[in-house]
Amino acid sequence: MEALGIDIGGSGIKGAPVDVVKGELTRERLRIPTPVPATPKAVAAVVAQIVEHFGWTGPVGVTFPGVVTAGITRSAANVDEAWIGEDARALFAKATGLPVVVLNDADAAGTAEMAIGAGRGKDGVVLVLTFGTGIGSALFVDGRLVPNTELGHLEIRGKDAEKRASDHAREDHELSWDKWAGRVEEYLQHVEALFSPSLIIIGGGVSKKSEKFLPKVRVRTPVVPATLQNEAGIVGAAMAAVKS
Repeated sequence: MEALGIDIGGSGIKGAPVDVVKGELTRERLRIPTPVPATPKAVAAVVAQIVEHFGWTGPVGVTFPGVVTAGITRSAANVDEAWIGEDARALFAKATGLPVVVLNDADAAGTAEMAIGAGRGKDGVVLVLTFGTGIGSALFVDGRLVPNTELGHLEIRGKDAEKRASDHAREDHELSWDKWAGRVEEYLQHVEALFSPSLIIIGGGVSKKSEKFLPKVRVRTPVVPATLQNEAGIVGAAMAAVKS
């Protein structure tokens, strides 16, 4: 079974059809830069463009970088504030003419990792963290998702954690991998103290460079890179589309 997964990020919007059983993209993904400003109307136009590019007529799953409840976007840390209170599901359905499911981006990535990736078969508390423009989080307890945790906004040294330890912060502050690893370690120690996870999975774009920083991170919990790397959000969005 196939569905189209679209992953909205702070810097890019990516999409591709997905074989949801295998968790594999069936066509080369399309990436379009996130509009500036990333207003609902502008982002919806890009979502429609991706649907049109693939000639898609089936179910669509769309991720959003913020809290999503019943298709309504409730926060907007890395996109335009006009998203707060927006009926994103209705917006995207109107833009595409197709049935759409909308969910938090990290929740989508985590769902994919738990189904077919590094979290498969793992019980207990598993935390999936995506490092990109911000820090997304997906918390699982015995395989069940606790949605919209948004742990990137925990306070570290008086700031949102993602302002210090996201991949964007690494690039923006021109941090060395060693320096950034120290910030990641500090953040992981904080979430470790709060949730006592049995496993932490690191996803997002930086996961494909995990050898540059993960060996330098010292925490009690086992930490592994995401199997699906930066495609996890697309795969998880597609999985959500077929479950709806």
